[in-house]
Amino acid sequence: MTKELMKRMVSEMIGTFALVFIGTGSIIVNEITGGMISHLGVALAFGLTVMTMIYAVGDVSGAHFNPAVSMAFWLAKRLPGKDLLIYTVGQFSGAVLASVALSIIFVSTSNLGVTQPSGGISQSFAMEIILTFFLMFVILGVATGAKEKGIMAGVAVGAIVCLGALFGGPISGASLNPARSLGPALVSGTVASLWVYLLAPCIGSGLAVGACRVVSEPGCCCSGSD
Repeated sequence: MTKELMKRMVSEMIGTFALVFIGTGSIIVNEITGGMISHLGVALAFGLTVMTMIYAVGDVSGAHFNPAVSMAFWLAKRLPGKDLLIYTVGQFSGAVLASVALSIIFVSTSNLGVTQPSGGISQSFAMEIILTFFLMFVILGVATGAKEKGIMAGVAVGAIVCLGALFGGPISGASLNPARSLGPALVSGTVASLWVYLLAPCIGSGLAVGACRVVSEPGCCCSGSD
């Protein structure tokens, strides 16, 4: 592994760690304090963390923090195939480490912010696909290659994460991110519905690539190399 690729992997690990630690940590704190953070506060925690970490490492790795996002960049030929595995390893590692840290800090908490359907499985599956579609569609619109462009890119992506959490959180948990769901599920041992949050975001992000090819300039989502 080259030094440059190592930097990207570590950046993805740190960013995903922050997302899971602060995002799911806010869910835990909200539960143990009787709702002091509130649903709005949890949504803001996820959105603001994504926004700030984009500005921190966006110029290093592109600030994906999400295997479904990296997969979509690969499908769009904006991320080399050789980098996809490295990104995914960094993201999953960061998520698991964050959940381990939370389990140590909050020893009396059992679920660690696990994403679970509040209603039917099919309802949550559809919700995760659609919300991830919008997330990835926005990301593709504000990114060049695997990197963010413009000073407002972080705001746009953070905003759509926050909006997705506000709208979909009470239904599906609004994960939109296989790593965000895998970390808490593995550490807490709550894996019954994990497949929903591994599969649905990948479908949604893949559909976003197709939509990008329809509405964007020619070559927008087929400009890189494998």
